[in-house]
Amino acid sequence: MSQQQERSLDQKARRAAKCAGLVAVKSRAGESVDNLGGFRIVDPNRNTIEAGERFNMTAEQVIAYCRD
Repeated sequence: MSQQQERSLDQKARRAAKCAGLVAVKSRAGESVDNLGGFRIVDPNRNTIEAGERFNMTAEQVIAYCRD
């Protein structure tokens, strides 16, 4: 996947989360034991992690989660 396609998919995941009233946050840190470099979904109203506690979600998983 090209870098352009990856950015586009990341933006699509963020928009899907926003439509569901959530926020998709992508890790900016390097990978570690508790940070796998992917996405996490946060409920901004309660400031709680809904899914992807270890930043372990892909953009496709974020989109699927927000559809449900």
